[in-house]
Amino acid sequence: MKNFVVKTIANAAALSVAIWLLKGITLSGENTVRKVLTLILVALVFGVVNFIVKPVVKLLSFPLFILTLGLITLVINALMLLLTSWIAKELGLAFHVDGFWNALIGGVIISVVAWAMHVILPDEKD
Repeated sequence: MKNFVVKTIANAAALSVAIWLLKGITLSGENTVRKVLTLILVALVFGVVNFIVKPVVKLLSFPLFILTLGLITLVINALMLLLTSWIAKELGLAFHVDGFWNALIGGVIISVVAWAMHVILPDEKD
């Protein structure tokens, strides 16, 4: 359970940095509390997408992974972010990613920040 909370916090922090840096990724709400709640819910959706969908996509794209020396991972991350945006819209969450290029850059930002957060935050092994 602690690991789940740590991953959600890391995803929320990474998403917030991407929202802050890119105009094409937006999160809206009436007040700060609503925005934070939406951010946490989007982080949960992003975590579920990365847990369920991403391994399947990576398995199916394994030949492309070899062919592109791993650069296809950037595209997969962008697609996972776009999928999260679509699911958030369907759930009525005020989160939107505007286009593939914003998703690609956002995916890179989220990957770097999430990695840094996982280094900083404790996990179950500690």
